[in-house]
Amino acid sequence: MKALTPSAALAAIVGAAPLPRTDVTKKVWEYIKKHKLQDEVQKRIIVADAALKEIFGKAKADMFEMTKLINSHLK
Repeated sequence: MKALTPSAALAAIVGAAPLPRTDVTKKVWEYIKKHKLQDEVQKRIIVADAALKEIFGKAKADMFEMTKLINSHLK
């Protein structure tokens, strides 16, 4: 897979090194689980902290929308 460079906002979570899209998604999920950012009732909803708000542009996103939002931060 082609390695893509994350934006500064995304690099705060996954690191600045170029990574394949699949690894970026995996690292974002690790961050979400480590910081317990999934909604308690609806686990598909991610409740953004300050770092994720910079990526999402809003306070919440569902797991399918998250992938689209992350893609806009990869070059």
